[in-house]
Amino acid sequence: MNLQQSSSNEPSFISGIGGRGPFYFNEEEALHDLKHFLPAQAPLKDFIHHNTLHAFQHLKFSKAIKLASEIFGYKVSLSLKEYRALFRQGKIHEGILSRTINERKGAAHYREWREKMLFGEYQNTTLPRIGMLRSNWKRHYHIDLDSLVHPTLFRVICSYLDQGIAMWNFPVGTKGFLAAVRELERNSFTSFFKTKRVRNILLKGDYSIGNLLNILIGDKSMYKQYLFDQQFAHQGWSGIVASIEDNPQNLLDPKKISLHDIIYFELLLEIDALDFTFGEIWSPLAFRTNKRPIELFSRVTTTELDDVISLWQEAFEWSYYDQVLAGIRQQGQQTSEKPSSKTFQAIFCIDDRAFSLRHYLEKIDPHCETFGTPGFFGVEFFFKPENGKFYTKLCPAPLTPKHLIQEVGSNGKLKKDVHFAKHSHTLFRGWLITQTVGFVAAFRLFFNIFKPTLSPAAASSFSHMNKVSELTIENKNPGDKENELQIGFTTDEMAVRVESLLKSIGLIKHFAPLVYVTGHGSSSVNNPHYAAYDCGACSGRPGSVNARAFCYMANHPKVRAVLATRGLNIPENTIFVGALHDTTRDEIVFFDEKNLRGALPDLHEKNERIFQEALSMNSKERSRRFESIETKMSASKIHRKVKHRSVSLFEPRPELNHATNSLCIVGRRSLTKNLFLDRRAFLNSYDCSIDPDGKLLFQILKPLGPVCGGINLEYFFSRVDNQKLGAGTKLPHNVMGLFGVANGIEGDLRPGLPSQMIEVHDPIRLMLIVEHSTSVILETIQRSPEVYEWYLNEWIHLVSVDPVTRKTFLFNAGKFEEYNALQMVGAAHDISSLIESTHENIPVHIIS
Repeated sequence: MNLQQSSSNEPSFISGIGGRGPFYFNEEEALHDLKHFLPAQAPLKDFIHHNTLHAFQHLKFSKAIKLASEIFGYKVSLSLKEYRALFRQGKIHEGILSRTINERKGAAHYREWREKMLFGEYQNTTLPRIGMLRSNWKRHYHIDLDSLVHPTLFRVICSYLDQGIAMWNFPVGTKGFLAAVRELERNSFTSFFKTKRVRNILLKGDYSIGNLLNILIGDKSMYKQYLFDQQFAHQGWSGIVASIEDNPQNLLDPKKISLHDIIYFELLLEIDALDFTFGEIWSPLAFRTNKRPIELFSRVTTTELDDVISLWQEAFEWSYYDQVLAGIRQQGQQTSEKPSSKTFQAIFCIDDRAFSLRHYLEKIDPHCETFGTPGFFGVEFFFKPENGKFYTKLCPAPLTPKHLIQEVGSNGKLKKDVHFAKHSHTLFRGWLITQTVGFVAAFRLFFNIFKPTLSPAAASSFSHMNKVSELTIENKNPGDKENELQIGFTTDEMAVRVESLLKSIGLIKHFAPLVYVTGHGSSSVNNPHYAAYDCGACSGRPGSVNARAFCYMANHPKVRAVLATRGLNIPENTIFVGALHDTTRDEIVFFDEKNLRGALPDLHEKNERIFQEALSMNSKERSRRFESIETKMSASKIHRKVKHRSVSLFEPRPELNHATNSLCIVGRRSLTKNLFLDRRAFLNSYDCSIDPDGKLLFQILKPLGPVCGGINLEYFFSRVDNQKLGAGTKLPHNVMGLFGVANGIEGDLRPGLPSQMIEVHDPIRLMLIVEHSTSVILETIQRSPEVYEWYLNEWIHLVSVDPVTRKTFLFNAGKFEEYNALQMVGAAHDISSLIESTHENIPVHIIS
């Protein structure tokens, strides 16, 4: 396989390590390249989904995953056995399989490749290149440096980065990591090291990483590959350090640490272990290595097994995509006509978990209307809760807000359990609390087994903001600032954000009396990954503040006056109401209901009952994937069990989050309103009739790749390789310093998603379906190289739906080609019968 030429932003050695000659080693370049390939996961509080193999995104998907597998030993697809089982189960359609082989290998070779796919036997004995150089320590010196070095390394890094678990702070922790370690070594009675040579090297500080590598390796041509081997032996710790170095604000208690520092410290620990074991008479690794290992990024050869796996993956994906595109085509011609009278309208996040709730609202009240948009609702800011010490970011991760919203008048403090207070750690009071409150806590824990309840220790989406508090949304004094952040928004700033959101979703007329803006969050206990269940558009936090802020802006008389001058007239009797949907408990809370006047309180009360019924029906649909719940019970009974499940200490799957996500649809609701898509689609409302040139479309598509594509690919790779690209099972996880999880107390940090989040996930790439002409879509995605890369390199499939004919066109190799679906989809008069009958994914149905 020939690798594509890398850009200036890619590692300089992407087509071969050490590209400037055998005696060349540049420390800065090596560290830059390492960062590019290490996991990019942020600390737990800011769990943002991303493409796990982002370092290879400049390559075609098939080539990229082959390269990642060969170099790092990642499992990047299902096994041959799993694909064949899916084919026998009917999840890979016979017709799709035939078409895939004919298109990829030619009709003349159809029988040959079908035989290979169904019955061929293959042995995959290729060893990953990573770690080959460093394995020579075991082979030639019979020493396991990892077991000697990692326990000390991990403990010191964890203690330094600790965000509140430890009773005492790391000594001299205000200094950088290496400076703090040096200071401790200089002033302590004990030492990190067992030998004098290494201690003196640290204290003098006159050695570079290159000097240390010279002691260990002795051959500059191997230095960079050795660093890769070393750091990928604990990619979780190295990745979190690299992430914090580039984004120190990701920690509430910032720390000065760098990849350089931990590499330097680890090299010292390795030299120390060798000195202690052999004295100072051992020779560098290069002097004992007879055969050089394969260079990490040298040419990779594609095998027949790779071709077979690629064919199976494509057939698996299109067996689902084909149903969806057939369903869209079968629904008939698109109409842009909308009834002028609505009972209410509701704006939700594009989140796939909102899909089913929107469907049940529309089913219960056919005269309501729902929309989808990223759940920060176009309002980016930092939020400071009352009595809070820190700011929380409530917008997508790439944005840097310039505004601050503060909470005031919350009327009280958050509840807390006595035995979790700080004074329980002191000698006398800790003993006293153990003998008194400890017994009460033990009884409550025992009682919680049989009747789980929401406790102060739970992560609750409703506690992110107090419902009765006031928010400083409007900037009434131009000089109001805090830490260079403007407190609140000016009238013009508010008008821009309201106009931008309403136009992007196509809500510019026919307003209902009540418009609900509904953020989402999640509640769970004993779940360190709780931020992954909240709103990704709000940096892994609930969208309650954003919903309230947008409603305040949209209700503001001055904002409406400005919008009227721009042709956007919101009727005086229309009120926007903020809300928060807890996706785990299927509960909803509404904000600022005191603003309702006249007949609106009665109308709101009626709508609340509709929401409650829809939430119960939503719980019933969700429950079919919960083994512990009998799906055939009534919706109300299931809803009660779902609430209990959400707060059970013994439930590792309070909800399944984005599992089974596979679609992102940008278009009018009528495009999918009659399709049952099984909670597998992100829905972004967009009306192409008011955006003929695609100006609004660009603002929609620009974040969808990193956000929805990132979610999809993290689920994809965590599913196919849960040990290296995922976090493994939750059961042995131990929270490290409140920023990561590891197995036990001395393991590597686990990036990616735990097995309990991905067990039911089908690893297929996201398909983005956009309702607009092919010419406008093509021009739109080509405006940004970062956006275009996702589709050109096939990390996301892209389809255009013609707004008039409903014909579908697939983007392939830089152009659109008409796609004709092979499968037909069935009609379901009552979807509840399907829901009660299976735990598997339900095929696409047209709901009649």
